[in-house]
Amino acid sequence: MVTKNIFAELLARVRGAADALIAAGVLPAGLDQSRVTVEPPRDPTHGDIATNAAMVLAKDAGKKPRDLAEAIAQRLRSDDLVARADVAGPGFINLTLKPAAWIDALRSAVRLASEYGKSDLGGGVPVNVEYVSANPTGPMHVGHGRGAVFGDALANLLAFTGYKVTREYYVNDAGAQVDALARSAYLRYCEALGEDIGVIPEGLYPGDYLKPVGMLIAKTFGETLKESPEAERLALVRAIALEQRKSRGREARHRSRHRARTDDDIDPRGSRCLGRQPGAFLLRADADFPRRIWRQIDRPYRANYRMAA
Repeated sequence: MVTKNIFAELLARVRGAADALIAAGVLPAGLDQSRVTVEPPRDPTHGDIATNAAMVLAKDAGKKPRDLAEAIAQRLRSDDLVARADVAGPGFINLTLKPAAWIDALRSAVRLASEYGKSDLGGGVPVNVEYVSANPTGPMHVGHGRGAVFGDALANLLAFTGYKVTREYYVNDAGAQVDALARSAYLRYCEALGEDIGVIPEGLYPGDYLKPVGMLIAKTFGETLKESPEAERLALVRAIALEQRKSRGREARHRSRHRARTDDDIDPRGSRCLGRQPGAFLLRADADFPRRIWRQIDRPYRANYRMAA
């Protein structure tokens, strides 16, 4: 079900007033109304809704903004939702709505319940929302919790407004950090076998969160793993450590009070990320979400476009 909120309804009526002026020959045909907006005025004494219609249409229409604003306002004054339409400043139009408009909006909200406000604004455009994405080499922390709440809420909002949303949990399971994780987990394995490993060398991960991984490996393989070639045993330890860390991440997500949902655990290896929709936009909602990142997935992976919050 697609529903309009009161601002969408008034935007349609403002554009309808401009269309009526075009039909009457006051304005030229083919005017681009995509920049016409409605919003609450900064000063509540100026009414309920303000529109920039005359300001953005005047140049292409060959009219003075205030003259055009008056013509649009005159049309809106006969609208059944509008009590007053006043021209202000260089050509803004301030609208005061009739009480019945707000009453109808409230009735609509009650009638539609959880469907109120739903729209097809996104038009089915695919969007990948990446959030939490805790590095498997370390434990999750409160920042990941903040990202989970923000990312899940954002994904829900995008889906509610008509976008085709995939929720992503990005797993960094390649590179030098993961090699260091494997060596750190191997030391914890040796420790679980009773060896004195001393101080964890610089560049590795000293946290106790890897002790359970070492104990699991020791319980599974005993001493036999130490007899394998280094490359072979580190590859095995890496795989076990990563799976254990990813499993803890999944458990934290699904057991959390917020119950953040993700559709994919994404492997970053390769020029494209597995599971991402070709042509989709990527929105990363992490602990640094005020610096939002949109990325066109079917372009080179490192190409990104930053937008201010």
